[in-house]
Amino acid sequence: MCPHQPPCPSSDDPQRDAARTLANHPEQGWSLLCNGVVVFEDTGELLPNGGIIAPHRPTDVHASSAA
Repeated sequence: MCPHQPPCPSSDDPQRDAARTLANHPEQGWSLLCNGVVVFEDTGELLPNGGIIAPHRPTDVHASSAA
């Protein structure tokens, strides 16, 4: 449970990336958020339930729409 006020978004919330960072390891390319989500520098995510979110860089949208 998140101790912050206001509480961080849960791991199943679309705004889950807005949670506070608990551990940051830029040399390894990942950070652990307060809601248990691990975010990677390529914008991929590992959810606490073992689910994954594929990388979703904003540039990917522009590249695919230009094709």
